[in-house]
Amino acid sequence: MKKTIITVVGKDTVGIIARVCTYLAENNVNIEDISQTIVQEYFNMMMIVDANQSKKPFAELVKGLEALGEEIGVKIRCQHEDIFTKMHRI
Repeated sequence: MKKTIITVVGKDTVGIIARVCTYLAENNVNIEDISQTIVQEYFNMMMIVDANQSKKPFAELVKGLEALGEEIGVKIRCQHEDIFTKMHRI
């Protein structure tokens, strides 16, 4: 599995980063790079992760992150790096 891009967007609340990072750590996903900003009351985070050591298949990780996002009130998207790059190419 190649690198994965994770984006998290929504209203800022306490614990978003902690909850997402805990989920990734519990599933043996390594965070290689992370950037987060808050614009007024809106939270935006982008992560580049390596999920090669995860025991879960990619689709299961994606579903778990989406469910976590719903639980904490944000939208979490996961894409393989090559798909993300092609979608955002000028």
